[in-house]
Amino acid sequence: MIGTFMAVLDATIVNVGLPKIMASFGVSIDKIEWVLTAYMLAMAVMLPASGWFADRFGHKRMYFFGLFLFTFGSMMCGMSGNEDMLIFSRVIQGLGAGSLMPIGMAIITREFPPEQRGTALGFWAISAAASVSFGPLIGGYLVDNFSWKLMFDVNVPVGIIGMIVTMIIQQEYVNNRVGKFDLLGFLSVSIFLPVLLYALSEGNAATNSGGWHAPFILICFAISAIAFTVFIITELTVEKPLVDLKLLKNYNFAISNLVMFIFGIGMFGSTFLLPLFLQNSLGYTAIQAGAVFLPIGFIQGAASPIAGRFADKFNAKVPVILGIVLLALSFYLNSLFSRLTEHNYIMTSLYIRGLAMGIIFTPLSAISLLEIPRHKMAQASGLFNVIRQLGGSFGVAILATLLTSRTKYHSTIYGEALNPNSEAFHQVTHHLTGYIQHTAGSSVGTAAMQAKSVLISHVSSEAFIQGIDDDFLIAAIITLIGGIPVFWLHTRKKLEAKNRVNHD
Repeated sequence: MIGTFMAVLDATIVNVGLPKIMASFGVSIDKIEWVLTAYMLAMAVMLPASGWFADRFGHKRMYFFGLFLFTFGSMMCGMSGNEDMLIFSRVIQGLGAGSLMPIGMAIITREFPPEQRGTALGFWAISAAASVSFGPLIGGYLVDNFSWKLMFDVNVPVGIIGMIVTMIIQQEYVNNRVGKFDLLGFLSVSIFLPVLLYALSEGNAATNSGGWHAPFILICFAISAIAFTVFIITELTVEKPLVDLKLLKNYNFAISNLVMFIFGIGMFGSTFLLPLFLQNSLGYTAIQAGAVFLPIGFIQGAASPIAGRFADKFNAKVPVILGIVLLALSFYLNSLFSRLTEHNYIMTSLYIRGLAMGIIFTPLSAISLLEIPRHKMAQASGLFNVIRQLGGSFGVAILATLLTSRTKYHSTIYGEALNPNSEAFHQVTHHLTGYIQHTAGSSVGTAAMQAKSVLISHVSSEAFIQGIDDDFLIAAIITLIGGIPVFWLHTRKKLEAKNRVNHD
């Protein structure tokens, strides 16, 4: 529970600290997004590989090593003097976190007898849900009252306690029948994902004057395409694949993973965008921005078991479809944000999002595993979580890139609307000049320059808000489109009817 709490916490705690980190290092959104993406990407790459390492070297040993990597990465994050060092440290953190969750689940499943296993896993899941709710709030408190570096430093003593407890309490377990490690699959996916996301994030970056046609962008796309091809061929032909892609031949599992990938884009992408808007446009403090996320985990936790029971008794597709519609609605409400948006409006959209997330995940998980054989259940469950994590990585990268390009677009449009020769422009600058002279005591020339600077700043601020709105609208459209395949998923009743026909 300690390891899982910290691993999930660090996927959410950083969101509210991004504006302070950007200001501290003097970097833009297209660079700072990697503080989130690098962590989630390293975590996603490590998730499927950690099971083999645990079986080969021992569950206790690998869980301890995961805690050590996470704690050491946290310490390095707190010591980072520039953005590149911070991103590298986040990769180390992510590799540790990617070991903690699956090995932790395997340890609980092995240690507890079947009659206690459900309760134990329930307690274990509470730690993940709690970190979703409290992560942004804790991060906001630390950023406002101390420093953004403390968001990472706070993990160090907790991680050390976790390592000591692991050494004292846990029993070692080694699987002597472990197969050969899929090294080629691991290397190819480790190249494909980071290189592709790097190309996507750098396409519209301020430092890239060549845009999408820049040679290094095209080279990155080519490398990722080759690595992806090698990965697919390897996973379909090797005896013991890192990721069993043959599971995707199952219709339900394949469609559910597609929906989960899109769900991940919206879920992680929105938690990246919202704190930026609240702090940069509405003037929220970090703790105020973190507090808005507090109800989401509680609503999600309350809605999940109800949705699960409904799915068992009736039709699992109903809560999934309803959840996707509600999720898209919450994004659409966010696409109407302005400088005058009230707190109640923001919270209403988040209440809807928490409910949507609660009623999507449990029934969708059940549908995805409905036709999977029991002996492949663990692999399928692991792949399902990897896909969601990848969706989050892509969500942050894609929405950050879109935010940069849409902000530039609106800045150009609004800038062209500022006609220096128009009567309205002269009246506004004249009134602003008089106001600045009266309040700041500036000379006429200085006040006139400051008035124009205020206008330009206002245009930039409005362009940023409009870029955020465009991002949320795109997220709403993607979510709705991604929900269409759910209508064709097989439910338990359909399978029973199909089996009766085959039997007859």
